[in-house]
Amino acid sequence: MSAAAPSSPPADVILDVRNLVTTFDTDAGTLTAVDGVSLQVRRGRTLGVVGESGCGKSVTALSIMRLLPQPMGRIRAGQIIFEGEDIAAIPIEAMRRIRGGKIGMIFQEPMTALNPVHSIGRQLSEVFLLHRNRDRSEALRLSVEMLTKVGIPSPEIRVSEYPHQLSGGMRQRVVIAMALACSPSLVIADEPTTALDVTIQAQILDLMRALQRDLGMAIVLITHDLGVIAEMCDDVVVMYGGRVAESGPVDRIFRSPSHPYTRGLLQSIPRLSTPRKSRLSVIEGMVPGLADLPPGCRFQNRCPHRIDACASQPTLGVVSSGHEVACHRWRDLPVAAEVRS
Repeated sequence: MSAAAPSSPPADVILDVRNLVTTFDTDAGTLTAVDGVSLQVRRGRTLGVVGESGCGKSVTALSIMRLLPQPMGRIRAGQIIFEGEDIAAIPIEAMRRIRGGKIGMIFQEPMTALNPVHSIGRQLSEVFLLHRNRDRSEALRLSVEMLTKVGIPSPEIRVSEYPHQLSGGMRQRVVIAMALACSPSLVIADEPTTALDVTIQAQILDLMRALQRDLGMAIVLITHDLGVIAEMCDDVVVMYGGRVAESGPVDRIFRSPSHPYTRGLLQSIPRLSTPRKSRLSVIEGMVPGLADLPPGCRFQNRCPHRIDACASQPTLGVVSSGHEVACHRWRDLPVAAEVRS
């Protein structure tokens, strides 16, 4: 991996991922989980990364954070340019200072993100001790402030409690507090509401939106839920089989999806207007495993519009300004009706 100085992205781009390739060494050989992914995150905006399980969303996030499982996971190629620096090429000690300080991460399951044998106050205080060089009393005071900021009642009491004493929604608020403790300029949220019930999901999303408005941070929101994308995001990257299938502003993707996979995802959303006894639209077939990825377009085995050219990998075509799609047939497909209900 080259450590050559990266060319500068536009001034409003805080994260610029270029042609990222991430692999895992397994008993079945070297498997490519992320294959040439490029994306940009703009300051103060939210980028959604969406796709079915196994499409490479979370591996992309772990690659950005340099948290791939070792020794099997590694970044094979590409650049991850954060605030003008290629953090894929810096020493891991330097990355540890950025991780938690300038880039925060919210994990999907708070019970695994929090240590069950340490109090909430101790775990949150460690962020201030490590990244802000505060003494323990000051770190504890700041921890109480952060718990207040994320809407946890009686924070002076909660700092002495342990994760199992909190509800799932409260634990996720603690994880958000830890991610935001040092006022990072970028937060990566990996399925932050998956383990929560619908009411608590809405509260957590409202909290994230309010904190972004107050702190001005950029967010990468990883999810399989297109409803969350529609509600939270400015831009979206649709992934399939470790590659980008389509990307662009959320309104444009929902209004005129160009990739057959994006159309399939949007058409499978239940709607109030759907007749009660009618069947939901589904994408036929299964997501291929990393060891069984087809050559060319990764979606070809499930695509109703497949042609012979799909055996070769499509390049990203420009649908309109900022809207790109990787499909051989996107110009030939009938215009999609607006899918957002």
